[in-house]
Amino acid sequence: MGRDAIIVAVALGGGLGRIPKAPGTFGSLMGMLWFGLLISLPDRLLSLALLVGSFPVGVWICTEAERVLKQHDPACIVIDEILAVPVAGLGWVLWCEIDGVDPGSLMSSFSSSSLLWIAGIFGLFRFFDIAKPWPVGISQGLPRGWGVMADDLLAALYVAGLTFVIQGAVRAF
Repeated sequence: MGRDAIIVAVALGGGLGRIPKAPGTFGSLMGMLWFGLLISLPDRLLSLALLVGSFPVGVWICTEAERVLKQHDPACIVIDEILAVPVAGLGWVLWCEIDGVDPGSLMSSFSSSSLLWIAGIFGLFRFFDIAKPWPVGISQGLPRGWGVMADDLLAALYVAGLTFVIQGAVRAF
């Protein structure tokens, strides 16, 4: 397998981007697995480094995949969803840390509370990724892989902020 084929395979989430209906949703599901892996790591600094470091790598992969596929931001590229979903979970993770609870153990425990939050984060991410409120939509106009990655990162930041506020309101009552 050549360099270009490997880049496209990674950009397409190992083939998830080839699913004919809703490839972004399947990429987001894979992103939930990436999120679960990151929060299960015992070293929070390593988790943060992997999260932050994945974005420049994602920009490069998306730039190269666009070149190979000769398309701007094709729907089959799902690495942007995969890498952004953990950012969407940061509001929930922050509240877990404030409460002194390990979010990795909560996520793996499959408690009704953690499943509700995880499903909510997933649903909100898909909503903001599809609805593209300002400035999510216009960020797609950024050049090359920056535009591919930026809209998902901004959608994820909306979710992280909203989740943090909702979690705070729930705790206040």
